Amino acid sequence: MEGKVADRFSDFYEKWMAQLEDLHQLLVASRKHAQEGGLEDIVNKLTAHHKEYYEVKWATAHEAVLPFFNPVWLSPLESAYLWITGWKPSMAFRLVKSLRTAQTPAGWSVDAGVTEEQVNKIEALRLKIKAEEERVEREMERQQVALADRKMVELAKLERIVKRNGDSAAVSQVNGLVEAAVSGLLAGLEQVMKMADCVRLKTMKGLLDVLTPVQCVDFLAASSILQIQTRKWGKMREKSSNDAQNFVAQE
Repeated sequence: MEGKVADRFSDFYEKWMAQLEDLHQLLVASRKHAQEGGLEDIVNKLTAHHKEYYEVKWATAHEAVLPFFNPVWLSPLESAYLWITGWKPSMAFRLVKSLRTAQTPAGWSVDAGVTEEQVNKIEALRLKIKAEEERVEREMERQQVALADRKMVELAKLERIVKRNGDSAAVSQVNGLVEAAVSGLLAGLEQVMKMADCVRLKTMKGLLDVLTPVQCVDFLAASSILQIQTRKWGKMREKSSNDAQNFVAQE
């Protein structure tokens, strides 16, 4: 089950990333040629694209959640920066800060026209999101330590005993208990994954609500290219590592 789900989501993710690249190009073109009033359409397209990602992710994870905690569709570099199956919301605020303090080669700068009111709203949102991140992390910790609950330990011992005794009826009964217990653990992981995703979505919506259309385009363009390039860097590094291993194997 997990393998088929991972393969299906891998196909979706490749297409989704290709579409993200196309949308990024539209963002850059819109930023150069459109007036502020004409930018909302491309912002809406990109936010809809992200919404589609989470809709497909949640539907797929309901079939099998474990692949999202060990995503084969990501390179090791991308996986290294995951926070509970996705990007950490705090990163978005760091990105906004980076765009305010440094001009990028493409000319993006969220600082353009930023007001004190916006700064205060972004800081208030950052503190709120930080608290929600901590709540999700506490729930994730609770799910992780649940594996060591007394019932799980006793079940592990019982399974070992009945298999050693060779009682097929007892083995079948215990297997049913194990399946029910593991299903409960997986349901917990699915819940915490959705909690984390909701914080991600709340972060993006909150920032886009505060920023002007021009600033939204700059922010979305920067976040998109960061995701796109990190994936390319990860794939390049993965390919180089595999090529080196194949070379050694042939020696």
